[in-house]
Parts: sequence; structure tokens; C-alpha cells
Amino acid sequence: MSRKFAVALALGASAIVATGFSVPLVAAQKTGQQAANFTLTDANGKPVSLSQFRGKTVVLEWHNPGCPFVQKHYDSGNMQRTQAAARKQGVVWLTINSGAKGKQGDITAKQARTLVAQQKARSSHYLFDRTGKVGKLYAARTTPHMYIINAKGILVYQGGIDSIPSAKVDDIKKARNHVTGALNEIAAGKAVSVKRSRPYGCSVKYAS
Repeated sequence: MSRKFAVALALGASAIVATGFSVPLVAAQKTGQQAANFTLTDANGKPVSLSQFRGKTVVLEWHNPGCPFVQKHYDSGNMQRTQAAARKQGVVWLTINSGAKGKQGDITAKQARTLVAQQKARSSHYLFDRTGKVGKLYAARTTPHMYIINAKGILVYQGGIDSIPSAKVDDIKKARNHVTGALNEIAAGKAVSVKRSRPYGCSVKYAS
């Protein structure tokens, strides 16, 4: 991503560690229960439904390219490494942008394709949730906010990408990557040991 583009994205709103939430959340998905289906349009203009990936493990990643916490994980390559390891295991990775028009993180489909290419992201699809319907359905509070759905469609993890809630790159190597940990346990036929953690990052910039 060009410096000019990055600066422009960052101007929309300040970053916060989201600990309290004023956005009304419709129906938070419960760990251990069936994940709600949804359909969104990807950066190539194609509809993508969660249900089409039944039989595969799916990761949902809430994304805002203007958020310093998201930038921490992408600029360091941590998110891409996590994505690549997941894809190697046959996992489907869906990156979701719930940023409303005119708010921080709002980008066009073309800008999303450019961003994915420049960052060498390894997500399966980059999806747009302009109305925030899917984000609120899943009670997505921060960027990033991570969810893992197993091959049976059961939500087995939701929360932060790792165990240290900060925007400091140096903390990545000290933290437990909850996503990688859970995916490795699933691949080994084990139960997910950390099923839920506190999400951290910038608040999702939903439509008012």
C-alpha cells in the first residue's frame, strides 16, 4: 500500500483498544453452536456464502486497512504467515470489511484488490459488509476480530488473533497466536483449548 493511501485511510478515526462497545449487536454467535450463514460480495464482484464451504474449516477475519492494530499484523507479515499456514491446511480464510461508507477502512473493490496484492495477503476472499449486517450478526467488535468455524459449521473460536492486546510489533513473538493454535489442534483431531479470548484493536466502523 502506498504511503499516500495509508495516510488517507488513517485520517478517518483514531484507533482504540476496544474494551466497551456502544454499537448495538444483533445476535452474537455462541462458541460451540452452529455459525449463522451469510452471503457477501467479494472484491471481484462475486457472491460468497459461508455455507458453500461446509466440510472445510473457515476463518473469519474482520479487517480495516486504516487501523494501526491491523497494520501491526500485516506490516510485520504476521497475518500473512498465519493465513499461509491456514491455507496449507486446507482452511478457507474470509477477510471481511464492515467499514461504512466514508468511515475509516472504507475502500473500493479495486483498492481492496490492490491492497491484497501489495501486502501479499493469503486470504481466500476479501468480502464487503457495507451495511454491517454480518458484522453485527457475529458481534464483531474490533479489527482484527477472529472467528474459526469447523468443518461441521460449528463456531469453535472467537476473539483476538493472539494473547497480547497491543499495537507493538515486538509483542507478536511473545504472544500465543490463538488462531494458529486452534487450527493446529483441529488438524490434529483435538478439541480447541482456547475457545474464546478478548478481541482487541480498533472498533469496527459500522454505519450509524
